[in-house]
Amino acid sequence: MTTTDWLEELRGERPDLGRASTAGRVADVLRTRITEGHLRPGTRLSEEDIGAALGVSRNTLREAFRLLGHERLLVHEFNRGVFVRRLTVDDVRDLYQVRRILECGAVRRLAERLASAAAPSPTADLLAPVGAAVEEGESAAAQGAWVAVGTANMNFHQAVADLAQSPRVTEAMDHLLAELRLVFHVMDAPQAFHATYLPENRAILELLEAGDLAAAESAIATYLDAAEAQLVEAYAAAAARG
Repeated sequence: MTTTDWLEELRGERPDLGRASTAGRVADVLRTRITEGHLRPGTRLSEEDIGAALGVSRNTLREAFRLLGHERLLVHEFNRGVFVRRLTVDDVRDLYQVRRILECGAVRRLAERLASAAAPSPTADLLAPVGAAVEEGESAAAQGAWVAVGTANMNFHQAVADLAQSPRVTEAMDHLLAELRLVFHVMDAPQAFHATYLPENRAILELLEAGDLAAAESAIATYLDAAEAQLVEAYAAAAARG
């Protein structure tokens, strides 16, 4: 996606901001663009262009940049401007450590709630977002839309974390996944990377639907271990290429 393309998409967000637009809402819009893979690491963000696209003041935009800087998504370089952050291999390891806490912990907490309620398995309504994300990924793969597959994968993991039914867990996962999208850009073959995990997403969904939450938690942990190893290897290969 070119700079012109994503700025044009930003203009579509303008009516939703309204007169009472806030830096937080602008930050949400930009974070979504990062999560969906439209803003690559190292992209310079023009205050003039983005402010004009969204119809917000420079002060509002700078506050949004500051918020996203605290989330480790943007970095300000003196006399150069604001850039989408480039993550390191240490960032990868830490992100996956947090993912295990959030995603495996969410499934474990769900199991505890079901046990206390003497319920055999999660309700269909509770698992509906997980299932929708699985179907979204499979549909995008069938169309060869691999960036969209990556976004669907993000939605799958967000839905898993949401099983904790905690607004703070949901928010933490939302911010973490935006960072993670910046990591995924290191993969030379996104199709091969994302396609591997589509059947695993389906298998985890089926374990959740069957009420086998211990097996689902174990599958998620194995899944995250494998993904982390792939990304660490990709970072090493990129470093070797200079």
